[in-house]
Amino acid sequence: MVIYGVYIVSKSGGLIFNNDHYVPKVETECIFNEHPIDLKLVVENKKVVVAFGHRDGVAIGHVLCAINGIPVTNCQLDDGRDVFEVIESPSNYPLTLKFTRPRVTTNEKIFLASMFYPLFALASQLSPESKSSGIEVLEADTFKLQCFQTLTGNLFE
Repeated sequence: MVIYGVYIVSKSGGLIFNNDHYVPKVETECIFNEHPIDLKLVVENKKVVVAFGHRDGVAIGHVLCAINGIPVTNCQLDDGRDVFEVIESPSNYPLTLKFTRPRVTTNEKIFLASMFYPLFALASQLSPESKSSGIEVLEADTFKLQCFQTLTGNLFE
């Protein structure tokens, strides 16, 4: 089992320490043969993000990272053209758009850590077993979260 990150959360829910190890960059390319594309793109935090629609593994929240092999920085291609002007012009089709999952920012890590501890405490109180230790493992299709609580109450996730 590969460890992608370590998070230490205090008893009050504050993020004490985090360390992200190898995080694989998952990129998905989609070829659009005709205008308009079936994804709604918007600008969020200086990135072009999918706001509506999904196709070929690209879903809401994915970030546009290249058009026809030209990297995207903020809202512009590295050759200076505006991303939305390129996508809106029918003469540029077919287009190959490359999307990736966004990286989690420090603020989002702090937010997630402060949300996890109340869920952990609630799970331990609502458990039908007496002296439950709360959430031990949380499994999803893309990750597995293991939680270890120390005697002082700190959580290692």
